[in-house]
Amino acid sequence: MSRDTTKRPAFEPASELAQAGPRDPRMRRPVPTTMGAALVLLRVLAGIAWLIALAAQWNDLIAEQFVEVPIDPDDPAVGAALWFVLAFGGVLLLFDLVMAVLIYLGFNWPRIVVMVFSTLSITGVFAAWWAGDQNIALDQTLFTLALDILIMLALSSRAARDYARRNDRRLARATASA
Repeated sequence: MSRDTTKRPAFEPASELAQAGPRDPRMRRPVPTTMGAALVLLRVLAGIAWLIALAAQWNDLIAEQFVEVPIDPDDPAVGAALWFVLAFGGVLLLFDLVMAVLIYLGFNWPRIVVMVFSTLSITGVFAAWWAGDQNIALDQTLFTLALDILIMLALSSRAARDYARRNDRRLARATASA
């Protein structure tokens, strides 16, 4: 099996990028797919660490946000709000974990979903930075931003796309009719 060693141009027409790759159900899992799934798992671990830190600092955060209207940290509503935030975050992290496993197994739709969410996350961080509301710092957003960018790079590669679409029946029909 010979490997094409020529470099791809910086710009490729969309018609060329949309063409189906090789349809091979026995295709080996490429490194970008494995790395993409591992990076999504790393994002889940970062999310768990963030939720733990949030829970540890919850009372201070509430007191800081509600300076004009003092809120008792022992109020049951404050505790209920924390549990709601933790449960919501947990559900999102569980969803991300399932997406990582499905990406590793080679499904295409989770790859697309994760790339869309990473794009939205990157765009949101940029918009907040642009508006001046958020600094990009190592202890705040740099780690998650870097993870999202690396996820995008890994999962948008041709190898990851071809692996995720290796069993696509629609591509087999299109290739057979061409």
